[in-house]
Amino acid sequence: MVEKALKGGLKYWLWLLFLASLIVIAFFAWQYEHHYGAGVATGLHRDLTWGFQIGQLAFFVGVAASAVPVVLSYYLHNYKEFSKLTILAEFMAVGAVMIAMLSVFVVMGQPTRVFNVLLYPTPNSLIFWDLVVLSTYLFLNILCGWMVLHSYYKEAPYPSWLKFFIYWAIIWGPSIHIVTAFLLQGLPGRHYWLTAIMAARFLATAFSAGPALLIILAILIKKLTQFDVGERALQTVAKIVIYAFIINLLLFGFELFTAFYSGIHSHIAPFLYLFVGYEGHSEWVPFAWISMILAAIGLILLLIPYTRKKETTLVLGCFAIFFSVWIEKGLLLMVGGFTPNVFETVTPYYPALPEVLIQTGVWAVGFLVITILYKITIEVFKSKELVVKLKK
Repeated sequence: MVEKALKGGLKYWLWLLFLASLIVIAFFAWQYEHHYGAGVATGLHRDLTWGFQIGQLAFFVGVAASAVPVVLSYYLHNYKEFSKLTILAEFMAVGAVMIAMLSVFVVMGQPTRVFNVLLYPTPNSLIFWDLVVLSTYLFLNILCGWMVLHSYYKEAPYPSWLKFFIYWAIIWGPSIHIVTAFLLQGLPGRHYWLTAIMAARFLATAFSAGPALLIILAILIKKLTQFDVGERALQTVAKIVIYAFIINLLLFGFELFTAFYSGIHSHIAPFLYLFVGYEGHSEWVPFAWISMILAAIGLILLLIPYTRKKETTLVLGCFAIFFSVWIEKGLLLMVGGFTPNVFETVTPYYPALPEVLIQTGVWAVGFLVITILYKITIEVFKSKELVVKLKK
């Protein structure tokens, strides 16, 4: 089946070339960072040691975990409408996990030290468990997605032993986001993160932003290749998105109530910094309110049946929710966790150009993998549908 990724039109190859060029640019930016040091090449400083790139870990781990509700519905509840969408969800998870893992890899001072995590495992370290759950989930999605697609290609049922790995992936999926949340919520000096419901919020945002991206990709594929996963499948996923997003907004409201009703200054300060400014610093206030406005737009467009069922407004709603969560988790989560610092002062953080270029290359790696896997999937389904038509 791999050979199917080597056949495509001009637009397909231009897209791959564009992604490859971003990866090359990112590589040179990464070399620059290693040559001059993170203190020069990034916006990181003593008071904020996790920035833009670690925020992408938190966000794309959620995108990867979002495959769970689709896979669960198809394999456990036999929801046939997800027959095409399930493989797309699993392959999207593969690309998202790669983005999440590479986002950490490129920001390490000495990337070769990542092997020390495997050579000298420390079970009392959450970093060790994060590597374990992410690597395992990556393997499970590659295995399950590829084997199911290969079985369809061979016109045979997938092997019975694969069921064990499918069920394992369903159970394992939430763990990747829970462990990532535990990395943050267990730190006593970071009041914005110090909350027992962070893992619950992570899962709620995962099951809203991830499926929203899946809907966008499915509709884009339909426009470009005529590969249709089905209207009913998209509408079902859209309902998952909106229900999960409502839960996320409720949990965020609970956080606000706890912080402000308790009157504990250290818990209130990060919210003030992000939404209204703190001690004259308001660098991230516009981003916080853009996230809230996008959340409101997405909520309205997907909650109303009329706008949810129209393709244009469905895509707009999914875009709004996806970028609302991306701003909140990919940008503001790290900034709010470190600001104000333990001395209740603010040291502003701005992502530097090398940071952005490197992360753009990391995104390109993930979407390159997704593009190739989607290309193979689409060609396999189209070839089998053509055979069925010829037989008729």
